[in-house]
Amino acid sequence: MINDAILRKIDLNLLLAFSVLMQERNVSRAAERLLLGQPGLSAALRRLREALDDELFVRVGRGLQPTPRALAIAPAIEDALSGIERAIRPPAAFDPASWKGEFRIGLCDNLESAFFGPLAARLRELAPGARLVGVAFHKRDAARLLDEGAYDFSVSIHDEPASWHIRDPLFDQCSISIYDQKQLRLKTPLTLEDFAKADHVGVSFEGSNGSTNVDIALARLGRSRQVVATVPRFSALPTALRAMPAIATIPESIARCMAQLHGLTVSVPPIPLPAEPITMLYRRVDRADGRSVWFRRLFIDVASAALEASGCRVGISRAAA
Repeated sequence: MINDAILRKIDLNLLLAFSVLMQERNVSRAAERLLLGQPGLSAALRRLREALDDELFVRVGRGLQPTPRALAIAPAIEDALSGIERAIRPPAAFDPASWKGEFRIGLCDNLESAFFGPLAARLRELAPGARLVGVAFHKRDAARLLDEGAYDFSVSIHDEPASWHIRDPLFDQCSISIYDQKQLRLKTPLTLEDFAKADHVGVSFEGSNGSTNVDIALARLGRSRQVVATVPRFSALPTALRAMPAIATIPESIARCMAQLHGLTVSVPPIPLPAEPITMLYRRVDRADGRSVWFRRLFIDVASAALEASGCRVGISRAAA
């Protein structure tokens, strides 16, 4: 165990001065290397002598001759300084091509459908030895799972973060309506009359049938709608919409993905709906870690490209990560 009482007597600069004096055996040259004046180096040597109770260096002609004590401690001090230098040296840049291990990301259902596939494909190209793991979660558990190490970061609508977490903005998630035009022969953009008259399918992880932003917006216009079915996951929507004449109003990123994959029609809703802020949540201790920074930036690049390719009306904030 380190003896704190002994180390408190000496600071690192004194040990560095000792090391350079041992190498140079000359006060002028040592002072030049240390970027000190000769009086400053002489003062440092005086403090060393007092702390170690030994003369350490004796002037002989124009040079210095180390004492037996100085010669005895010099190897250990050199090893210690070399170890400290290696420890504080800037880390090597993260190399995804040679890294082997897991990258873990927490994504809610709708964002997973939009981004996980493109992220896995891109990661396979850049880090062939790595594995991508997606973790499902509810936003109320996001901070706890992050602290437990379930994932490197999560992407969702996050609450105000703790002081040891960082929440970076990504994009504002708009809602859009989606339906099967073979089942529901309505033109786009949907009119308020058609929207209110049509049957609707909702999405609720808890199976709730409570009022949503859509119902609130309709009520302000003196309208209401009929929700004829509620599914627990976004993945169940395409088959439901292809089987029945109904509309679902969901986040735009997954709606456009579903439209492309299942031949469905999308339309801007005829009611004003608030956008929801999608953010990235990660640990403050990982803010400057090379591997973590690389993975966060990769997600931002992939998500930005995916949103643009799908025709979404929003873009990723480049201020994140």
